[in-house]
Amino acid sequence: MRTVGIPKKKLALTAALGSLTVLAVMGLPASASTIKVPAKYHGTLRVAMDATYPPDEFIQKGNIVGFDADLAYALGKVMGVKVQLVDATFDTIIPGIVDGKFDLGNSSFTDTKAREKQVDFVDYFSAGEGYYEKASSTKTFNGLKALCGHSVAVESGTTEQSDAQSQAKHCHVNVESYDNQNEANLAVSDGHADLGFADSQVAAYIVHLSQGQFKLTGKPFSTAPYGFIVAKNSGLAAPLMAGVKAIMANGQYRKILAKWGVEQGSIAKPVMNGATS
Repeated sequence: MRTVGIPKKKLALTAALGSLTVLAVMGLPASASTIKVPAKYHGTLRVAMDATYPPDEFIQKGNIVGFDADLAYALGKVMGVKVQLVDATFDTIIPGIVDGKFDLGNSSFTDTKAREKQVDFVDYFSAGEGYYEKASSTKTFNGLKALCGHSVAVESGTTEQSDAQSQAKHCHVNVESYDNQNEANLAVSDGHADLGFADSQVAAYIVHLSQGQFKLTGKPFSTAPYGFIVAKNSGLAAPLMAGVKAIMANGQYRKILAKWGVEQGSIAKPVMNGATS
């Protein structure tokens, strides 16, 4: 499920940058990690992100940044491996993890029972879903039923897309799906969609950067865990869990979330495959 498109020229530039593959390689820490990582990953851990989703992961000056990117780097340090961030379209990441193209996915993935059938999750964050709309709108949207009779912009492959499509089975909802969050933002600003639908902290960040063109509407709902994803039987789940525990213990986890203003999504400890639905 990504920088917002206000003004339009900025959106077009950011969307173009988001289509590039950006490799950010971090060296090994000065002291060797005590976490045991399978030998095949001792070289470089390839971490896939769809870098169009601020403040989680996005392109800035040609590099992938955001709290997910910072968490990946912090994990590389405590796990004793190099980290290579690879920009990829969101709905290609899970297939890429399954077929071995990527080693780890770290792109605001909501942990769901359906996704757990394909990959293993190590949950590290709690997020909800939220709506945003043009600042001039007089409508208020709360919960999925509020979508009835309206058009909503979503990013393809996200939980918000599937939730909106599910609601459309019960009433008329025009679900406008886009390849990335930038395009969804543009649909709202241009009036092609009545509202945008994204993870709650992302919706807030979109509004924050919109220079007054967007506002939040309604309250966050459907809170669920975010997780790092790895292939089943890869041997990475256990060391990844240990790595998340380590950055929580050494203070890096909270420091990174505070840097990006998303401390409200922090959790006390990581959970393996913690989906509730």
